[in-house]
Amino acid sequence: MTGFVTFVSSGPGDPELLTVKAVKALAVADAVLFDDLSSGPILALARPGADMVGVGKRAGRASPKQDHVSRLLVDYALTGARVVRLKSGDSGIFGRLEEELTALREAGVPCEIIPGVTAASAAAAAAGIPLTRRQHSQRVQFITAADVTGELPPGLNLDALADPMATTVIYMGKRTFPALAKLLIARGLSPDTPALLAEAVSTPEQKLYRTTIAALAKSLGEDRSPLPGLIIFGSLAEGVAD
Repeated sequence: MTGFVTFVSSGPGDPELLTVKAVKALAVADAVLFDDLSSGPILALARPGADMVGVGKRAGRASPKQDHVSRLLVDYALTGARVVRLKSGDSGIFGRLEEELTALREAGVPCEIIPGVTAASAAAAAAGIPLTRRQHSQRVQFITAADVTGELPPGLNLDALADPMATTVIYMGKRTFPALAKLLIARGLSPDTPALLAEAVSTPEQKLYRTTIAALAKSLGEDRSPLPGLIIFGSLAEGVAD
């Protein structure tokens, strides 16, 4: 008998931000394959006795290959298990979801996706700002600033990213932001554009830094904390509370 895989989006870290449906899926799971950023108190919601398998990938650390993670999902499901694949934030945003969906579908394993709160929404809420505003920011764009090598991805639409009327959210960009900011300033984006660095959003370690893109590029070039973080820049970041 083939089992079932549920992709559970765990949100940015606070277990109270999980959906009711996500909590129910964890409570009946036979196995939970979880990312590093989905660990901690959220794992306590899993069914007692469930297999707990860490499969997280973090920059600069030894991590399981994506093919291995996809294979584990298939192998567990083919035993008839109810499997939860626990991903941080919203699993559909820079979560390598497509590869795992493809592996399951090719193996004939049924699955579903439970959406969740992405770190961008949680960071904006923590900072007390909207992501859009009529006349000032009519577009929100999410990008990742690191490819598989950890460098800036090729083919970034720099003209769109330099648009002062957009709110831009950068995932996995702390290391590469100095280089990206230099490119954007050369494209005409003001170095005084407001920016927010949000680290460990919705957890007890949460830190919010209000600054500008030029000042943030300088500080990240000199020193970076090990906390996971994202960057929001654009006119709306100006309203961030310290």
